[in-house]
Amino acid sequence: MPSHPVDVHVGSRLRLRRRMLRMSQENLGKAIGVTFQQIQKYEKGINRVGSSRLYAFAKFLAVPIAFFFEDFSETESGFAETAAAFDHGRMDSKETSNLISYYYQITDPAVRKKVLGIIKSLAAPANGAEEE
Repeated sequence: MPSHPVDVHVGSRLRLRRRMLRMSQENLGKAIGVTFQQIQKYEKGINRVGSSRLYAFAKFLAVPIAFFFEDFSETESGFAETAAAFDHGRMDSKETSNLISYYYQITDPAVRKKVLGIIKSLAAPANGAEEE
């Protein structure tokens, strides 16, 4: 049976936050009381995260429970996107996690804005991105 889109999304957000904190699956598992293999299954959406375990993840990773559901959208007819249609590859990559982590280590908001501008200008020729 294929994974439910909500389980896949929650798992990808769990992976994102763990990587943002530069934490291994093993260390997260030990803190929560499960094996690293179980963390892998949660992150892939293979196993559903129960409410008490989701609460433990949120508390340990210092995020609100809503963090795990951010950017997930639904429509009246069902889910706006299937798990297979949503490309988690870029957001779940170590490169993306590192970029986000280093970006937020810049304490001056004005400098962060300039860095974002540089990234946008470098990406613009490749994909036609425009300045906001």
